[in-house]
Amino acid sequence: MYVPTSRADIPRLSKKNMRVKVIGGGLAGSECAYQLLKRGFEVDMYEMRGVNMTPCHSTERLAELVCSNSLKAQSMDNASGLLKYELARLDSLLLKCAYKSDVPAGGALAVDREKFSVLIENSLKAFDGFRLIREEVKDIDPSTPTVIATGPLTSDAMSKCIAKLLGGEYLHFFDAVAPIVEADSIDYDKAFFAARYGKGEADYLNCAMNKEEYLNFYNELVNAERARLKDFEVNVFERCMPIEIMAARGEDTMRFGPLRPVGIKNPYKDERPYAVVQLRKENAEGSAYNIVGFQTNLKFGEQKRVFRLIPGLENAEFARYGVMHRNTFINAPKVLDSCWSMKKYPLVFFAGQMTGVEGYMESTISGLMAGINLAARLKGKTDIILPPTTVTGALQRHISTLVDDYQPMNANFGVLPVLDKPPRDKKARKFKYSSRAVGDMESYLKDKEY
Repeated sequence: MYVPTSRADIPRLSKKNMRVKVIGGGLAGSECAYQLLKRGFEVDMYEMRGVNMTPCHSTERLAELVCSNSLKAQSMDNASGLLKYELARLDSLLLKCAYKSDVPAGGALAVDREKFSVLIENSLKAFDGFRLIREEVKDIDPSTPTVIATGPLTSDAMSKCIAKLLGGEYLHFFDAVAPIVEADSIDYDKAFFAARYGKGEADYLNCAMNKEEYLNFYNELVNAERARLKDFEVNVFERCMPIEIMAARGEDTMRFGPLRPVGIKNPYKDERPYAVVQLRKENAEGSAYNIVGFQTNLKFGEQKRVFRLIPGLENAEFARYGVMHRNTFINAPKVLDSCWSMKKYPLVFFAGQMTGVEGYMESTISGLMAGINLAARLKGKTDIILPPTTVTGALQRHISTLVDDYQPMNANFGVLPVLDKPPRDKKARKFKYSSRAVGDMESYLKDKEY
């Protein structure tokens, strides 16, 4: 078995290496497969769901969203909006499918998760060279062009394969999922639609609390019984923090986080809300709502008891309870280069949250860039490494820069190089970050073959 260990060792294109193995049918794997297929490669996608389900997935569909259905902000004064521009510029399949399956969510892009998955799966199956194999992979051949995108819920068998391949550079932490309530079980004499400060569409359903209601909810939440976590040390990523852990940090922590009341007026009471719980549509029909920011590890019975203390949710029926699950990621800077490929094996790529990018669109861009760069290497072209002034380039730098304590990273302006002359106005400063990124990206991609 001949295993390339440097770019110079990669064999010339042949019928054999026009076929690529993509392991994992999540967001990153699906986007990666599309990028390879559109460049003329054949793709064998291995997805174990259908044979071996994960603790959090509920279907066998590709690109199933298991946490929130929101893909975050769309405006270019937000790093998530800038990342969407970059994805669109690079022809992201998932972003196109997201816009075709969107549901109202104010300034955010949220999707009907079932329609979203169906669109993606049908798009991939439309390629003659695409083959979906329902099988759990238990071995990795570094001589075969491969993308590993098994995600934060990687199976134990696959985890052992990856650990063996990487030499043990492995990390674990836990992630939490918010509950979903059935729309017709909400009391609309208490819950109301509103936009903050009356700006934009009133896409969020609001449940307002006075001080007494909030303190009662807070006390019951921090004292509620949590589900027991097994096998792994708890190391919770800040941006997916369970609501009960956030509450335990202080009485007002939630009021300065997901329950902040600013800009919301209660039409039923002549008083300013002390705290506001917001719910977002989970599907196009509006038959279910996600409790925003309420990732949790409470026992199911406790979720029902405590969350029904929220005004308007006294009789809420839960379409899905929140869960906390293992989330696995690798120490990427020690083993990966900025193209998401292994330093040791240039035809073995990783993609998705397991590389230390945190978020749906961040996982998508990692799969997209892995697909582009694997195709480039097999065709003898140069790697595509975007300028660090772009979100994509900054994430490429993040996953390949050695640090003492490597942690997952979202798209944010803080990962970009500072501006030369930043405007004092916060919004203008953010737009300038985006403007610089767009210009640098366009200059970089001009006349590039990829």
